[in-house]
Amino acid sequence: MGARRLTHSAGTRRSPHREAPSEKHVFFAKEDLALDLGREYTEGLARTVRGRPPGRSALDALREAFLASVARHDPVIGFCGPPFARMIAGSPALLARLREFHGDRERTLAAALAEEAGTTGTSSPDDFRPRAAAALIAAAHRALFDETFRRTLAGQSDATIAAAVTDAAHHAFALLTPALGPRP
Repeated sequence: MGARRLTHSAGTRRSPHREAPSEKHVFFAKEDLALDLGREYTEGLARTVRGRPPGRSALDALREAFLASVARHDPVIGFCGPPFARMIAGSPALLARLREFHGDRERTLAAALAEEAGTTGTSSPDDFRPRAAAALIAAAHRALFDETFRRTLAGQSDATIAAAVTDAAHHAFALLTPALGPRP
């Protein structure tokens, strides 16, 4: 299955949650037409790690980025509205693609953590620690996504979801801190 290039015309309907599309987008699967923020989803954690200020731990940067995403009701973390959530929940193909995105996000984060550890001399290419750290961080983010999605399916308001997910995020990151220490 190869990539398909689709040219957006002036009449293309845009999601209210995303910026105007570029002239061309590449979709690798038909599910990507619905899950069009997949690239942002899979690369977001790694981008946060790579773009954080010197001296800030990856975990602190990821916590801050997640909480900022909750505050703006970002669809990338699950704020998608009940109709869209029902469409995803009712489609085995979309759910499978979403699971692929979760795995891709973990691998992308592991690569970013390994890259960083390699540049500081604290890791070798065979080091398991960046992959383990990425697995823990990605699992917490996946649980938070699932909680946001579950509450969206239940028809809760974005404000109600944001309050609950903010609380859940504080708990999730509190669990990660002793496991990961001051780094990543």
